[in-house]
Amino acid sequence: MFSTGTDVGPRVGEGVAAHSQEGLVYQVCRWCHTASFRKLLCPVCASSDLESAHSDGHGVVIRSNVVNRYSRVMRNESLVRFPEGFVYRCRIVGAAPHLVNVGDRVRPLGGRTSVAGEVVLELCDPPGSAGWY
Repeated sequence: MFSTGTDVGPRVGEGVAAHSQEGLVYQVCRWCHTASFRKLLCPVCASSDLESAHSDGHGVVIRSNVVNRYSRVMRNESLVRFPEGFVYRCRIVGAAPHLVNVGDRVRPLGGRTSVAGEVVLELCDPPGSAGWY
């Protein structure tokens, strides 16, 4: 079965099983053991022999941008480094877009994915303004 990599919760209409976990599904190359996210080929050796692995989804923001293109609502897009060794562009919610800083720890937002297919994360330690989503 093909995985989109945004397995942060149960799909609509599915019950939560006792063995289900929140997090991200990423790929590991069987040849060079490089971790990647949402790739068809290994970014290092170009092998298509990738196996799926599960991450808890916790990471650290390494770059943060406030964006409002294609809509009137501001949102945050950040590059997040995951401990498994890959970096991915994610959307950060749960705080004002300008309050997401480099070095902030993030985790998957339980049960929510973006309509556009982007990975949605939230801050582990929100800055105090609870009115932003």
